[in-house]
Amino acid sequence: MAPFFAVWLMLLSSLAWSSSILVMGDSLSAAYGMSPQYGWVQLLDQRIQQQGYKYQIVNASISGETTHGGLARLPQALAQHQPELVIVELGANDGLRGAPLSLIERNLIALIQKSRNAGARVVLLEMQIPPNYGPKYADGFMALFSKVAGQEKVPLVPFFMAPVVLQQELMQSDGLHPNEQAQPVLLDQIWKTLQPLLQIQNESG
Repeated sequence: MAPFFAVWLMLLSSLAWSSSILVMGDSLSAAYGMSPQYGWVQLLDQRIQQQGYKYQIVNASISGETTHGGLARLPQALAQHQPELVIVELGANDGLRGAPLSLIERNLIALIQKSRNAGARVVLLEMQIPPNYGPKYADGFMALFSKVAGQEKVPLVPFFMAPVVLQQELMQSDGLHPNEQAQPVLLDQIWKTLQPLLQIQNESG
């Protein structure tokens, strides 16, 4: 009887969600410096359930991740979770390491195309790096996200750290990572772009 009950629970669980949303990110999405339950991805999961959308959130974010690392992990994540939506929050660590802009651009395009080829919609998050990397590199870095989003015709979330990055009370002591109090603000920034896509998917499903 126990095995049957376990199978029944698994089937019931699978029916509870119509699909999944995969988040491929770095420390900004991995709740760096805090308990995962307070990160914006977990808050997104709570908001989605509260508003009646039937999605399971899969957070595949890793602190320190780059576009290259995310690209290497993406095929397995797509095969395992078969998401309808993929949120790409990568590139900041590439920029902080001074990676060639052309390489970052190619990797972002590959992340989008591989996700799309697996049947998923994609949302790209714009990243920025500090101006002390030089205006040419910093400006070129920021511009490549809108370039990629336009070329690949995917929604772009404007730099979601913008409302918090200059607010000391919303940043951790390292000045790079948002703190727990900033997470709802980050979610609100992403939600503006994400929510219409959820509605489309919900109606078509």
